[in-house]
Amino acid sequence: MTGLYRDGKCTSFPYACDRGSTHEEENERPNDRIKALSSLTMARVLSLLRHRPVLTFMGNLHPQLCEMSLDCRARDVFAAAVEAVQPDIVVRQSVQRKDDSVIIDGHTFLLKHNLHLVGFGKAVLGMAKEAERIIGEHLVRGVISVPHGIQQTLKQHGKQHLLLKENSRIEVMEGARHNLPDADAQQAASMIKELASKLTEGDLLLVLISGGGSALLPAPKPPITLQEKHDVTRKLAAAGATIQELNTVRRALSLLKGGGLARSAYPAQVIALILSDVIGDPLDLIASGPTVYSDIWPEEVLSVLDRYKVLECAPASVKDVLGKLKTPRAGSKDSVNQTDHVLNAVIGSNSVALQSAGQRAGELGFQSVVLSPGVCGDVRSVARLYGLLSRFACSPEEPAPEIAAELLRLGPEVGVESWDLCRTMQVLETWRTEECQPMCLLAGGEPTVELVGKGVGGRNQELALRVGLELRDVPHSPVFLSGGTDGQDGPTEAAGAVTDGGLCEEARAQELDVNTFLADNDSFTFFSRLSAGQRLLLPGLTCTNVMDVQILLIPPRPIQIK
Repeated sequence: MTGLYRDGKCTSFPYACDRGSTHEEENERPNDRIKALSSLTMARVLSLLRHRPVLTFMGNLHPQLCEMSLDCRARDVFAAAVEAVQPDIVVRQSVQRKDDSVIIDGHTFLLKHNLHLVGFGKAVLGMAKEAERIIGEHLVRGVISVPHGIQQTLKQHGKQHLLLKENSRIEVMEGARHNLPDADAQQAASMIKELASKLTEGDLLLVLISGGGSALLPAPKPPITLQEKHDVTRKLAAAGATIQELNTVRRALSLLKGGGLARSAYPAQVIALILSDVIGDPLDLIASGPTVYSDIWPEEVLSVLDRYKVLECAPASVKDVLGKLKTPRAGSKDSVNQTDHVLNAVIGSNSVALQSAGQRAGELGFQSVVLSPGVCGDVRSVARLYGLLSRFACSPEEPAPEIAAELLRLGPEVGVESWDLCRTMQVLETWRTEECQPMCLLAGGEPTVELVGKGVGGRNQELALRVGLELRDVPHSPVFLSGGTDGQDGPTEAAGAVTDGGLCEEARAQELDVNTFLADNDSFTFFSRLSAGQRLLLPGLTCTNVMDVQILLIPPRPIQIK
C-alpha cells in the first residue's frame, strides 16, 4: 500500500518505521537481551551491540518522519529536486550584483546601462523576471520567446512570482504551440536577431536558455521556409536520426543555431545562462547551441541527409542553401576561435536536482548515493537495472555474482558507466552489511519507450510500472519513483508514478492485468484505475525541466538476533 496526502499531511501505511513495536521498546531490548545472555562470552555480547546503531537511528528519528511512508518520502525527495532547479532560484544563485558590476561564473562584468537581454525556452519567463530584478536600471531592453499561453497558465496556477512586472523593459513573445516552431516563434526569433545585431563592443547581451528553446528560436536561412525546414527535420527524426545528426542539419539550415546568435551579437560580450534538459549538458545540443560556435561541414550535412534518404526529396530551397555552404578554411574568420566574447554557463541541470534530492533524503534519514544523471535507453532495460540493484541491495546473503555481472553488462546499454555501477554497488554492499539506516538511490536522465500500442502514458509511468514487476519478489519492500521535472509525462496530467513490490498483487485484486496495459503503452490508464490513482505523481505546473528524476528507497532489513 502507499501513503496518501490528506489535508496537506501525509498519512502512512506500514513501511520502514512501523514494523510492530514502539521505539521505546526497541531501545529497551538491547539491555534486556544482554542481561538474559550474561552467560555468553564477551565476544558474543559485543556482536549484539554491533546492531545498536540501527536501534539508535530508529529511536532518534524525528517522530513526524516515522509517520511518513516511503511513498511520501519519495515524493518529498522528488519535490526537493524540482525546487532546486526553479528558474528564478537558479538565476538568483548564479548572478551576483555588486555595485555597478555583475559576477557570473567567476567573471565580473561592468554595468553601465549597457545590458540587453534575450531568451527562449519553457522556463525563460521566470529566469527573465529574476534577471531583471538583479540587473535593475542597467537593463536597456529585452525580448524573450516563450511557449504560447504560458503567462495565463502561470496566473491560473498561482505562479505570479515568475511573471514580469507591468513596467518591465522585457518584451514577451509567445509562440510554438504544441512545442512546434510556428510563425509567432519565427517573429520572436527575428526580433532577437535584430536586437543582437545592433549591439556594439561596449554592450552586454545576457542570453537565457532552457528546454524547448530550439522550437522557440526558428530562423531558417532564406529562401527556406519554416515549414520546409520543419519537414526536413521531421523526416530525419522519423527515419531514426540521432539528436546529434538532427542538430548537424538544423545548424546548416538556421541563421541563429550553432553559434549564429553569438555571431550576430559580435563584438558585444555574450553571457548565456543555461538550464539544461539534455543528458551530459552538451552546450552545442541545448536549444541547438545558439551561443556555441561550431563549424558547418557541407560533407557532413549532406551525408546525414543522404544516409536517411531525405536529400533526394528535399525542397529546392534546402538544396540551394546546402549548395552555397563552404568548407571552413584554416585561419578564416569563421574558423578562428571567437569564444573570447562568449561565456556559456550551465546554471541548472539534472545533476543540480539530484544533489538537492540527496540533501533532502539525508534530512529524511536516508543514506543516499547518486547512480548517474545520464540514464537513457529503453525503459525495459532501465527497469531491469533497478530490479537488479534492488536484489543486490536486499539480498539476505552475499549477492550472487551473476547479479553484478549482469549489472555491468547492462550499464552501458542504459547510459551508466561501469565505474559508476561499481561505485554504487560498493556503497550498497557496505550499506547492506551495516544496515544502519535506509538507503536512497538517485538517478536521472531520459529513457525511451518503444510505442507499439495506442494507450496513454509516458516514459516515467511506464518505467514505474515495469519496475513494479521487477520488485515483486524483492524482500524488504523497496519503493521506486520516476518523474519528469517538467511535471508532465507524455500527454498526461501526471509527471510519473510511485511503485513497489506490492503493485502486482494490488492490481490483481482489482482485476487489472499489468502486462495487458504495458502491451498497449497504457500506463496512465493503469495507474489512474489502480486504487483511484493514488500512485500517480501529480506535482502540477513545475515551471522547469531538467529531464527525469528516479528515486529508489530501500528500508533497512529487520534486525535478526540469533
